[in-house]
Amino acid sequence: MPEIVYPPVIKTAQAVFKVLNIKIRLEGADRIPRTGGAVLVSNHVSYLDFIFAGLTAHPAKRLVRFMAKKEIFDNRIGGPLMRGMKHIPVDRDAGASSYAASLRALKSGEIVGVFAEATISRSFTVKEIKSGAVRMAVAGKVPLIPVAVWGPQRLWTKGHKRRLLQRGVPVTILVGEPMHPKRGDDYDQVTLDLHAAMSELLEKAQREYPDVPKPGETWWQPAYLGGTAPTPEEAEKLDLEEAEARRAARDEG
Repeated sequence: MPEIVYPPVIKTAQAVFKVLNIKIRLEGADRIPRTGGAVLVSNHVSYLDFIFAGLTAHPAKRLVRFMAKKEIFDNRIGGPLMRGMKHIPVDRDAGASSYAASLRALKSGEIVGVFAEATISRSFTVKEIKSGAVRMAVAGKVPLIPVAVWGPQRLWTKGHKRRLLQRGVPVTILVGEPMHPKRGDDYDQVTLDLHAAMSELLEKAQREYPDVPKPGETWWQPAYLGGTAPTPEEAEKLDLEEAEARRAARDEG
C-alpha cells in the first residue's frame, strides 16, 4: 500500500527544521537495518521525540511505526495523521491487542518504535523500563536498537510551556549497537542491558551537547550536570502524584 501521509509529514517537518535552523546531529544511522523488522527503543524527553527518533531510519530509506497512547489517536487532528502514518495505538486497558499489532508489523518487515519509559522523563535521565520491548524483539526475531534523543525538551516537554518557534536549537540523535536477544535469555537482564545502553548514549549526547543553559534556562539541564531539572527521585515522586491525581479525577467522573 502506498505511503500517502508519512512522506509529506516528513517533508513538512524538514522544512520547519530548516526555517527554525534546528541543528540536527545524527550519529549511528548506519546501524538501522535497510530491510526487515527491528524494534527501535528511544528515551523520552519531549512531546516531539517521535519526530526526531524517526529520523534515524531516513538514511536507510525506512519509516518507523511508533507505538503511542490511544488518546493521541482519538484527537481530531492528530488521530488521522497517526493512522495515516500507520503508527500503533496503545490502549493500556487492552495491551494484548497493541502487542499483537506490533508483532504483525515486525513480522511484515516494519521498524517499530517504542518509548519504553512510557512517559516523558522529567529528570532527563532514562527512567526504569519494562521488558516489553525485549520480549517483542524476541517474539519477532528482530534486533533491538537503542536510541538517545537530546535537545527537543527545549521546544516542548512536560511541565514547561511550548517553545516550538525557538530558533537555532541543537538536537542530538545517537543510535547504539543493535542487540539480539533470543528465546531462553534472561529478559530482565537484557532489559537492564538495554537501559544501560540507552543511558550511556543519552549521557554522551548530554555531555557533548554544543549549548549550555543561559541564566534562567537551567531547567532543561539534568541535575547531574548542574541543571535544575528534578533528580530521578524527585521526578518519580512527581510522576506518582500526577498518576494519583488522574486516578482521583477518573473516580470522580
